[in-house]
Amino acid sequence: MQVTVESTGKLERRMRVELPAERIEREVDTRLKSVGRTAKLKGFRPGKVPPKVVKQRYGKQIREEVLSELMQKSYSDAVMQENLHPVGGPKIKPETTDGGKSFAYVATFEIMPEIELKDLDKLEFEKPDVTIDDNDLDDMILKLRKQKATWNEVERASGEGDRVIVDFTGTLKGEEFKGGKGTEVPVILGQGQMLPDFEKALFGVKAGDEKSFKVKFPKDYHAEDLAGKKVDFAIKTHRVEEESLPPVDDSLAEAFDVKEGGIDQFMKDVKDNMEREADAKVKSELREQIMNALLEANRFDIPQTLKRQEMHTLQHDAMRRLGVEDHSQAPPIENFAEMAERRVRLSLLVTQLIADQRLTVDASKVRERIEEMCAGYENSDEMVDMYVNNAEIVRQIEPLVLEQQAFDWILENGKTTTKKVAFTEYMR
Repeated sequence: MQVTVESTGKLERRMRVELPAERIEREVDTRLKSVGRTAKLKGFRPGKVPPKVVKQRYGKQIREEVLSELMQKSYSDAVMQENLHPVGGPKIKPETTDGGKSFAYVATFEIMPEIELKDLDKLEFEKPDVTIDDNDLDDMILKLRKQKATWNEVERASGEGDRVIVDFTGTLKGEEFKGGKGTEVPVILGQGQMLPDFEKALFGVKAGDEKSFKVKFPKDYHAEDLAGKKVDFAIKTHRVEEESLPPVDDSLAEAFDVKEGGIDQFMKDVKDNMEREADAKVKSELREQIMNALLEANRFDIPQTLKRQEMHTLQHDAMRRLGVEDHSQAPPIENFAEMAERRVRLSLLVTQLIADQRLTVDASKVRERIEEMCAGYENSDEMVDMYVNNAEIVRQIEPLVLEQQAFDWILENGKTTTKKVAFTEYMR
């Protein structure tokens, strides 16, 4: 087998493989003899079919099978011999040779880039140190109380925080427009549910009031026919309602299904959840910092084969989320080019780091990941045991844990500073 390799691009290679004709003919003859021993053709007894007839009947098919198998095997042998690491399958084009003395083909493919991670000890990160004080806890309790609030009708003019129930009709140049009409629509004043001009007009109204006013739509409004326009609105007020919050006592705990421990247990649960939320956001933010720093410090060419595969994956994921089954209706694949390149580049970098540092999956961290997934559920301990003992689930989690171990290694070996920040400010 003769092999020659030339570079036709930064990562593309053109490999020519030449096989001696006698090797092919020997294999074809061997198979023809094997077939001849069992061939059943009309007019001949089994095993007595003349070789010439066997060759006429099966020769072309057997030769194609032999050539296909020899190309596959010789391709694998050749890339090993040349110490190449192809990405994806090759494009193979057979070649004719002089006098049929040999058989040759050309395989074109991309190879994996050689990656040397740089300056990992110089990467800088800022880790938020999130504090939860009494004010943060009070703010969260207030939000939770609002979830259980009731609304009571009042006989007064509406103000900040009230809920106003209205009918409205909008017209542009005297004509109603799509989406410009509503019946008994609740609007809580001060929450920015409606456009500023519309909400402003609802302050000071009472049940039974009717009024008209103009609303200026922003220039970047999603409906082009309304963007930047002034529209006439007419409203009728059905009622004004005042918010009534539940007291901070055991009844609030019961409303959130805390069955034991009353308000004290509820407050503890709320703070625990706040800590989990903050911790999850810190981890996510650090992960983003690590990925960005890793990409910035290591620039290299990636195989376009992997990029195209990732673009297709992202497109299919988008189709699934959108409920699109007809591929002709799929989002344009070009939309996913930038994200695909980023994901491929990061995957190659993380894989190289894992190999360089010889990282292996830490079973204790797999359990920690499962415990995080199950935290907050009433039967979390049972769920953890079930997942830990499910080999399929563990196999799905292990790559995620190993990737996180790589990020943790980068964080530990880089330069990290901490910054104190209050929970409410940070989560905002």
